[in-house]
Amino acid sequence: MANMQMNKTPMPEQEPQVRNHNFLEVAQGYTAEQAVNEAKRCIHCKNPACVSGCPVGIPIPDFLAKVAEEDFAAAYEILSNANALPAISGRVCPQENQCEGKCVRGVKGEPVAIGRVERFVADWAAEQGIANVATAPKNGHKVAVIGSGPAGLTCAGELARMGYSVTVFEAFHTAGGVLTYGIPEFRLPKAIVAREVDNLVKMGVDIELNMVIGKILTIPEIFERGYEAVFIASGAGLPMFMKIPGEGLVGVYSANEYLTRINLMKAYKEGSPTPILHNQKVAVVGGGNVAMDAARCAKRLGAEVHIIYRRSEAELPARAEEVHHAKEEGIIFDLLTNPVSIEGDEKGHVQSLTCIRMELGEPDASGRRRPVPVEGSEFKVEADAVIMALGTSPNPMSTKGTEGLEKTRKGCVAADESGKTSLEGVYAGGDAATGAATVILAMGAGKYAAKSIDEYIKSKG
Repeated sequence: MANMQMNKTPMPEQEPQVRNHNFLEVAQGYTAEQAVNEAKRCIHCKNPACVSGCPVGIPIPDFLAKVAEEDFAAAYEILSNANALPAISGRVCPQENQCEGKCVRGVKGEPVAIGRVERFVADWAAEQGIANVATAPKNGHKVAVIGSGPAGLTCAGELARMGYSVTVFEAFHTAGGVLTYGIPEFRLPKAIVAREVDNLVKMGVDIELNMVIGKILTIPEIFERGYEAVFIASGAGLPMFMKIPGEGLVGVYSANEYLTRINLMKAYKEGSPTPILHNQKVAVVGGGNVAMDAARCAKRLGAEVHIIYRRSEAELPARAEEVHHAKEEGIIFDLLTNPVSIEGDEKGHVQSLTCIRMELGEPDASGRRRPVPVEGSEFKVEADAVIMALGTSPNPMSTKGTEGLEKTRKGCVAADESGKTSLEGVYAGGDAATGAATVILAMGAGKYAAKSIDEYIKSKG
């Protein structure tokens, strides 16, 4: 019988004034009892809208039913057959806009906490030493994947499961892409990313690190090595700036650099070979998940942190959960505010920002109300560091030396819904196809492209 409680089963968390001084995971995860209780909230609709809201098509009611029966092994098998990275997507997927956003239980209460239950099942399987690494017999075909972020890892896992020999080329010295260098430890522990990568290796995926495609090898040279198809999942790692005076001062970071230093290089640890300054007052410009990640990292390094965002809270693009956690941790939100310049001291270090008040006008192309400056409202904000979290664009390096590959106006690799590009045998997905995509969208694109690659190679005979 369904559990008709109106609200989600709460998930234990670190207390805000404890966690904002450490990099340990904030959410502690469900116990078995809590996961079973939450799974029983699913009413098993005849036409489950939650499945249509999931980019990778997880049969959500089926895995929830197994959890409700306390058959966690069967639940994991269902999950992992549809999703190569369940422990990751259960933590960082924007469920509120996808599967949970379509849950019928959300009409008169809160939706079923699908992501939390998914996380529990994946973690339970890991604790039991269970990993779904079953693959079809090798079919004799080779595919290359550029980039080991969520799109690349998902595509590699899907192809390996089909029997392909897959090599992932990663530019960094550690696999995981944005999962490793971008998302902080307190949201996604790196041991979990490493565990999921290790499961792919057990499936036969070969991962070559320190391989900058476009510099060490070009895509045509990859084909010359006997690969029959190439999937571009190089991400959108090129930072954007405002082009305002003072952006060249010492203490102005892109969020990419700041987060990479902290997450990949462990700069927050004492004695780190790549240390980072522990600033006193930090201004983070932007309102997305990356801005929240950067702000929460700066807070943990001891700073007073201000989020500076030119629209109101209603327009914040970050996940509601991340905004909630940031507020709990003491981060200050300066909304309807926009920087116009950055000032420095006599040594060229950041000293302050000059900002202007904004008001909301008519909606723009994004559907959000356009921010309009309020004349004469300029004021200064003291800061010794400014982190620009304004979005990213694709890094063109991976496609260097590849003629005939079409790009979009924004510099993304042009691909259709199946991931096909203008070059035979070349596919793109996730961040490469859409710019700065979310993790789960990247995973979805990776899966679709994996199917397309399979169809392409089969068509060759």
